[in-house]
Amino acid sequence: MMKRIEIVIEEEELDNLIALLRSADVRGYTVIKPAGGLGSRGERKPDEPFLKENNAVVILACEEKQAERLIMTLRPRLKDFGGMCLVSDCQWVIGPAASY
Repeated sequence: MMKRIEIVIEEEELDNLIALLRSADVRGYTVIKPAGGLGSRGERKPDEPFLKENNAVVILACEEKQAERLIMTLRPRLKDFGGMCLVSDCQWVIGPAASY
């Protein structure tokens, strides 16, 4: 079973998250920035010219065991990153074989 993991964090914490992903042996992900929305830390507007408080979204797909390892690594740090993590089942449709 494949898992899709979506992580939303403060953009300034992106490098820290990527280091954490690498420490958990994640070998592929997609980053979308800037991202906006409304969450526990208020509203983020990426098109706001004066306040540069943006979010970033990181999306990856991996096998269930890899997802469990990643979640165990991420859970204690997620509050520091100021974000959220969603995990859902997914199906690998086309493209190169999953590298997990």
